[in-house]
Amino acid sequence: MSTAPSMSPATPKPDHVPDSLVYDFDMFADPGMLAGGHDRALELVKEAPPIFWTPRQGGHWVLAGHNAIFEASRDIDRFSNAMVSYEQIQEIQASMPPDAPKLLIPAPITYDPPHHAVYRSPLQKAFSPKAMAESKESIVKLARDLIEAVKADGHCEFISAVAEPMPVTFFLRIFGLPEEKQLEYRALVKEHFSASTDKDPGRIQARLRHVAAVMYDTIIDRKDNPKDDLISLLWQSEFNGKPATLNDLENYAVMLFTAGLDTVVNGMALGAVHLARDPALQAELRADPSKIPQATEELLRRYTFTVPPRFVREDTEFQGAAMKKGEMAVLMLPTGDLDPSEYPEPEEFRLNREGKAHIAFGAGPHRCLGSHLARIELNIVYEEMLKMLPEFRLDADKPLHYHGGHVWGPEEVHLRWD
Repeated sequence: MSTAPSMSPATPKPDHVPDSLVYDFDMFADPGMLAGGHDRALELVKEAPPIFWTPRQGGHWVLAGHNAIFEASRDIDRFSNAMVSYEQIQEIQASMPPDAPKLLIPAPITYDPPHHAVYRSPLQKAFSPKAMAESKESIVKLARDLIEAVKADGHCEFISAVAEPMPVTFFLRIFGLPEEKQLEYRALVKEHFSASTDKDPGRIQARLRHVAAVMYDTIIDRKDNPKDDLISLLWQSEFNGKPATLNDLENYAVMLFTAGLDTVVNGMALGAVHLARDPALQAELRADPSKIPQATEELLRRYTFTVPPRFVREDTEFQGAAMKKGEMAVLMLPTGDLDPSEYPEPEEFRLNREGKAHIAFGAGPHRCLGSHLARIELNIVYEEMLKMLPEFRLDADKPLHYHGGHVWGPEEVHLRWD
């Protein structure tokens, strides 16, 4: 069990921020969030303005309302996905000594249009609904093997037993990396995200380079010995009319690692917690597994888990808030999907909820590329749990504790069954 982080120091309020838009919330270390997870998100919806400024983590904006999040996600002229622009990155790279290591910039997630589309394009086919559906059989087998390994025990710590190894193993397969390195990758996941509050550029680059180094031998091998995997596909791609470089491949590698693994792990864990608390829902889904995709969508809405950052491009006024160039404005997707103006009685789980779709995977040009894969993995893990295990529950002797940051979720989920 990790030690809960301390609240960051409070930053003085800038003159352009009115008192009415200040709300004290630390997205990494808010005590209520660490203790109660999405219960704290419900409090934010009731107590905080739809857009507010918090003095924590250096001071930044939080877009908490559904409408504010949706509009900002699509407004690339005012809200950038990167602290440093693509053009600035190229200038920095060009000014560095020829033998200096290239900067690692997770691509395409940290690029804005039009460069974003250039680097996202090669991944579109690889992560298309058709491509992901073709992988379903292997994901089912993986889920069954993991659940079977703990079934006879009558209990498990769900994240380490299922929710973490399942997406990590599939990631290794689709990327063409050796599966015997699974434990090394799982350790990297923990190491990378445990340091998520560290904003020092040098240390961030060191962590990303550590991730890239683990993949280096496979990346180099696939350049001359292509196989049916994602690394080989990316080597065969062109960007702005130029062939792929080692730096391009490493940028993709760190993006898919950092953005693709931790998110679905937490989604599975949050869904398992709700199911464990709701035996009636378990019974209903066991009786009619065709309802599981509906349940997955409502679980994604009820327990949305990502908080992506945006950066204000120029001084602007956005929905009544005066924002300055360079300020960070995080998209609080967990509160956006609990906004009562969009979802009546949002705290309730409704299997047949009607109305607007959730924004758990974001909106606009940066909408999650891996959403099709995430849905398949979530549907499969819930279906196989309900098929293979009797009614399961949370272990009353091991209470839940949560982590915050850019991805919310429980630290551990201890399940028991008879």
